[in-house]
Amino acid sequence: MGVWQLLAVGTVMLMGLCGVLVPGVPGPAIVWAAVTWWALEDTTGLAWAVLAGATGVLLANQALRPLLPARRFKAAGASRRSVLTAGAAAVAGFFVLPVVGGIAGFLGGLYGAERARLGSHGGGWASARTILRAGGYSVMAELFACLLVTGAWVGAVVRG
Repeated sequence: MGVWQLLAVGTVMLMGLCGVLVPGVPGPAIVWAAVTWWALEDTTGLAWAVLAGATGVLLANQALRPLLPARRFKAAGASRRSVLTAGAAAVAGFFVLPVVGGIAGFLGGLYGAERARLGSHGGGWASARTILRAGGYSVMAELFACLLVTGAWVGAVVRG
């Protein structure tokens, strides 16, 4: 697979990661489609293993989705900026501190955005907890699953 195709697959995965944060966009399906495209072009055993792992992780995420609270950010008073900041911090955190950094980045980004919006530590913390209860856990789990798949793909591309 050429460099331009790898960049295109990476761009599609980034669009899928952003799609997790936007209601109505099937982010995990877009990430899975990108991995499938890559595996069909690069027919090595590693590519097929990454595709199988991605399928398992994303199916497990879909199975756990009904157990998490539904997304009701507007009802909780969350701004779109806070959710997008949390998502961007999760992506950055995942690549700075692999695996654990995604969760820490999401929580830290959400708290930071709410603290900046409200202007106090207590208000920011209370608002961040309310947002997490109103669907933040669902978004965080879905984003974490997509980040695991993306990280596995990046690792396989670097290794191969």
